[in-house]
Amino acid sequence: MEALARREFFLPQEVVEQVEAIIREVRREGDLALCRYTSRFDAPGFEPRDLVVTETEVEAAYSQVEPEFLEALRAAKENIEGFHRRQVPDSWFLTHESGMITGQMVRPVDSAGLYVPGGKGGETPLVSSVLMNGIPAVMAGVGRVVMATPPSRDKGVSPYLLVAAREVGIQRIYKMGSAWAIAALAYSTETVEAVDCIVGPGNIFVTAAKKLVAGTVGIDMVAGPSEVLVLADDTAPAAYVAADLLSQAEHDPMATAVLITTSRELAQAVGRELEGQLARLDRREIARRSLEERGALVVVDSLDEAVELANDIGPEHLELMVADPWALLPAIRHAGAVFLGPYSPEPMGDYMAGPNHVLPTMGTARFSSALGVETFLKRSSIIACTPQALQRYGGQVVLMAEREGLTAHANSVRIRLEELK
Repeated sequence: MEALARREFFLPQEVVEQVEAIIREVRREGDLALCRYTSRFDAPGFEPRDLVVTETEVEAAYSQVEPEFLEALRAAKENIEGFHRRQVPDSWFLTHESGMITGQMVRPVDSAGLYVPGGKGGETPLVSSVLMNGIPAVMAGVGRVVMATPPSRDKGVSPYLLVAAREVGIQRIYKMGSAWAIAALAYSTETVEAVDCIVGPGNIFVTAAKKLVAGTVGIDMVAGPSEVLVLADDTAPAAYVAADLLSQAEHDPMATAVLITTSRELAQAVGRELEGQLARLDRREIARRSLEERGALVVVDSLDEAVELANDIGPEHLELMVADPWALLPAIRHAGAVFLGPYSPEPMGDYMAGPNHVLPTMGTARFSSALGVETFLKRSSIIACTPQALQRYGGQVVLMAEREGLTAHANSVRIRLEELK
């Protein structure tokens, strides 16, 4: 448990060096570098003219997806929009007795780039990533929202991703992936226009690239592997607990899936359920490795002890599968998202409920939050002083500036005070 609470995610130095080289090439060669990497890793024979998804491709995508999918997509979009609409802050102003006005002006970034992984060459399109990253950007009022995703071998993009992008309101889609896509979004090429903020999940090369361009552009977070912690008592159905642990374990061999329970009988039953359910999964080898290397079934003496451990861990996803989850909720201090009760499985948050599924991992829930509208917003401070305000506070400003040895600061105020005498 100590190791779990102090877990860290490191980028291997060799990966960082490879990504640095990729970024340099994209900055130097532009579209040629993009196409060279895309031809090598994704779509042989890729050329600059293939970089942008055409309107014809988007229109054709609607005839390639089933009506039931479109209905589900729009239901999810409605819920996600409804949740994120509540996050949009207002600008505000305060008027002081002296007549001085201060305030905060909230404005969106001018442009945002969404990265969406290809998913086994387009076979497993991450539609939810389009929704969860695109909708907050649109709700924030970002003027230009674009998307990058690697093409399949035939230079296409999954129709499910194209339809999702159109429904969300994404204006341009680039066929490019991995670190070279992040570099292009950060620094521009002949075809790709740079953006102000880059968000979205990806493999270790995408993660390294985002970390390296942070500062040139804003990013959402440097995320580690997925995590779920189920906190349960003897009322939790073992089958539900096992299914939820596996829903994260199937992501990645480095994913973390942990049960903390007050019931030894439940822990034993969950162990049996895991074996049975694993055999039926398409990604069972990935899930099994995750459970063997990073999973745990932990029995504790009380729910208080369980909560203390959960707060130490600060998981990405925390499920409270106990008799009265609402009574336990006030004690939870650190978690990316909290799921209450046996009928709130983590995948509801991934796809449909509304809150964002881009969440802090590796214990960073101690100090950071889910992706949201605020990711795409900036706050500018407003100061408007009247002569009366300057006279009231100016002398104190001069005194503080002189104590700091900043005589030019002091003089900036002093010359105005002398004029107002």
